[in-house]
Amino acid sequence: MDVNRRHLLSTGAAGLTAGAFAADADAARAAPLTSTLGRDATQYGVRPNSPDDQTRALQRAIDDAARTQVPLALPPGRYRTGQLKLPGGSQLIGIRGASTLVFTGGASLLSSEGGEHVSLIGLTLDGGGLPLPTRRGLVHCLQALDLRVTDCNISNSGNNGIWLENAAGIISGNTFGTISGTAVVSFDARGLVVSQNTITGTSDNGIEILRTTIGDDGTQVIDNRIEDIKAGPGGSGQHGNAINAFRAGNVIVSGNRIRNCDYSAVRGNSASNIQISGNSVSDVREVALYSEFAFEGAVIANNSVDGAAVGVSVCNFNEGGRLAVVQGNIIRNLRPKRPIGTAPDDDAGIGIYVEADATVTGNVVENAPSFGMMAGWGKYLRDVAITGNVIRNAFIGIGVSVMPGAGTALVGNNIISGAPRGAVVGLDHARPVTPDLTADGAQHYPQLALSGNAVR
Repeated sequence: MDVNRRHLLSTGAAGLTAGAFAADADAARAAPLTSTLGRDATQYGVRPNSPDDQTRALQRAIDDAARTQVPLALPPGRYRTGQLKLPGGSQLIGIRGASTLVFTGGASLLSSEGGEHVSLIGLTLDGGGLPLPTRRGLVHCLQALDLRVTDCNISNSGNNGIWLENAAGIISGNTFGTISGTAVVSFDARGLVVSQNTITGTSDNGIEILRTTIGDDGTQVIDNRIEDIKAGPGGSGQHGNAINAFRAGNVIVSGNRIRNCDYSAVRGNSASNIQISGNSVSDVREVALYSEFAFEGAVIANNSVDGAAVGVSVCNFNEGGRLAVVQGNIIRNLRPKRPIGTAPDDDAGIGIYVEADATVTGNVVENAPSFGMMAGWGKYLRDVAITGNVIRNAFIGIGVSVMPGAGTALVGNNIISGAPRGAVVGLDHARPVTPDLTADGAQHYPQLALSGNAVR
C-alpha cells in the first residue's frame, strides 16, 4: 500500500458521511491528524520525548500495523530506540522535521529482509554517531520490493545512511548529512530510482550503485544535490566520489548538481551503457566524469564541469573499455594536479581524454593546463573522431598518440585558440613528440586524418 498525499486526501474524503460534513468545525479540528493516517503509535504505549527506551513498544506497534496493513503514524517528538525490524507492509509515517527516531545502538536503526511494500515517510533518523558494523546502514533493507523511503532526514550515521541489497523501489526527496560512510549504497538492484535527494558531508561516497558481478542494473540516479564528499578511507579513487557505479550496466545519471568532491563527480567502473547527462559539476579534484575499465558503451553528454583535474575520461582500452559518445559538454578551469594517492603517471589539466571507438563532438573546453583533448595512450588508440569542438587556452589543443600500433584518429573542423605548444600534436603516451601537425609542411601520419581545423 503506497501512501501519498493524494491517496490520503481521497480516502479521507471517501470515509466522511453526510453527518460528518455537518459536524461542528471545532470538533473536526480537534481530531488528531494521525487518525486519518492509520494507527497512532502512542496507542501502543510509545511515548514521545521520553528519556526511556521505546524499542519494545515501537516494535509492537510496527508489527501490529503491518499485520493489519495500515500505516503507523509517529506524532511529533523524539523517540529513543534500538534496532527496529520492518516486516512486509510496514508503513512508518512521521511529521517532517518533527518525528525523530534517536538511535541507541544495534546493527541498524531500521531493518527489513524480504519485506515487500515497506515505506518510510517524513521521518528524522538520527544515528547519534554510534558506530555500525561493516556493510550496514542506518536503514538496512535486503530483498526489498516496492520499497519507498521519501521525505526523510537521515543524519549522524556511524556508517552508511541506507544500505540496499536486491532492492526495487524509490529513494526520493530525502536529506542526508554527516554520514561516516556513503549516503545510499545499492547492491544488485532490481529496479531502483534514487532521485531529488540532498546529500552533504559524507566520508566515503555520495551514492554507490554496485553489483557483485558485471551485469544489467538499470538504476536511475536523477536530480540529486551532492556536495562535500570526502575520501575518508583514502585510496586512489574508490572513495570520495559523488556517484559511483561499479559493474552496474545501463545506469542513468542525469540532472545532478555536484560540488566539492575529493575525487570524481560520476565514476563508472566496468559499467556498460552508462549514460551521464545534464549534470552540473564544480570543484572536484580528480576526473569529473569517468568511464573506465571493462565497459562497452558510454554516453557523456550535455554536462558542465567547472574545476577538475580532468573533465571527461573514457579509458582502459587495455581492459576492454570501448565505445563512447562525448558530446555537448562545457569543461573549463582544469586543475594541474590530481590528488595524492593516484598513480604518479596519471596526468591532469586535460579537458577530455578518450581511447577507443569513440566520437568527441560539439564540446567546449577552456583553460586546460595540459591538453584540451587527448586521444590514445601509446598503442591504445582505435577509431576516434574528434570533430566540431571549440578549445580555448590549452597548452596543447589536441594531443593524439602516434606510437607504433596506435589506430586511426580523425581530427577535423575544430576551432583551437590559444594553444602555445600546438593545435594538434603527436604524442608518445603523454609526451609531445612532434611539432604542431596543423602547420604547413608538418609530418604526415597515415593513421591520423587532419582537416578543416581553424587555428589561431
